[in-house]
Amino acid sequence: MRHSSRRLLTGAALVLAAGAGLGLAPTAASAAGVTAIVDVNSQLKVRAKPSLAATVTGTLHDGQKITVACQVAGQSVRGKVRTTAAWDRLTNGYYVSHSYVTTNWKIPACGGTPAADRVKTKPAQSGATAYVTAKVRTADGAVNVRTAPSTQGASVRKVANGATVQLVCSVPGSTVRGTVRTSGQWDRTTDGRYLSHAYVVAATLAACATSSPTAPATPSMTQTQFIAAAVPGAQQGWRQFGVPPSVTIAQAILESGWGRSGLAAVDKNFFGIKCQSGKFGTIASGCHVYQTTECDKAGKCFATSDAFRTYATMAHSFRDHGYFLKVNQRYTPAFVYTKDANNFIWQVWKAGYATDPNYYTKVTGIMAAYRLYQYDTWK
Repeated sequence: MRHSSRRLLTGAALVLAAGAGLGLAPTAASAAGVTAIVDVNSQLKVRAKPSLAATVTGTLHDGQKITVACQVAGQSVRGKVRTTAAWDRLTNGYYVSHSYVTTNWKIPACGGTPAADRVKTKPAQSGATAYVTAKVRTADGAVNVRTAPSTQGASVRKVANGATVQLVCSVPGSTVRGTVRTSGQWDRTTDGRYLSHAYVVAATLAACATSSPTAPATPSMTQTQFIAAAVPGAQQGWRQFGVPPSVTIAQAILESGWGRSGLAAVDKNFFGIKCQSGKFGTIASGCHVYQTTECDKAGKCFATSDAFRTYATMAHSFRDHGYFLKVNQRYTPAFVYTKDANNFIWQVWKAGYATDPNYYTKVTGIMAAYRLYQYDTWK
């Protein structure tokens, strides 16, 4: 829940939910660290390493005062305050993303670590040309370099008219009307960011090699573990958008193969929701282009590329699934049955969610077999 005013907790110490203490600095910029404030809609997870995949060691609340020892580079996070790869190391040695932290003081780098937002250019591959040198041409002011091939991707820096850029390949994205041309092509820079081709003068770029959705070589969750992990996000999806939790969990099981699909394992996308013209909405974290196969009505199949949404957590994927159904008018009849799981998924299937004639039977069969109705929170 978004707070209307910040709650500054007081006392000799602040205690994390997991039991790890956070000592308060006697002054804002003392040698012990830098005082900062958590700015988050609900809770901010404290992690063992500067990554969303790292173990959670505790939680912090909105408005909570913390003491930051220093800052390191880690996984980029799109947060409430900013989008950044900076992570703040607390005085207890654990980390929080700087995307949810505010402070009036400069946070020093940990042990001489380069500034987290500094862009590093990948070294050229020996024996091969690693990039194409291009020129930026703009009459619209500085051009944004973004985290995704979309005008909704976070801007990490700007390049001025006449600037030289180094590009490695191109991908499809949102269409931009620029100074040079109108184009849906986006050019990937050597540091993995994206620049609209509408502002670029360059030799022809090869298409970026598409990735196959290969799951990482880590043990899969058991069915019991998968359901336990799915429940919080599914119930949040019902509270926000009205999709019964049992339906969400069953669809995720069926469509992701218990989370074993490459799309789920790599990008935490459990429902195959795609980006539209490079746009990924407000819940997803970006887009990932995969090589896929499509078939027409005549049965002729062909290779193509599609951009799928990526998520920071399983819960984000489940919430976006609820939002996707809620905002698409074709599924409006289903929302008469937000407290009737079977009728809800029947209406979703009738509206054309899946072409499989046995889709309804499969989903309800999973709901019954694994007793998923018990997670429907209105009961």
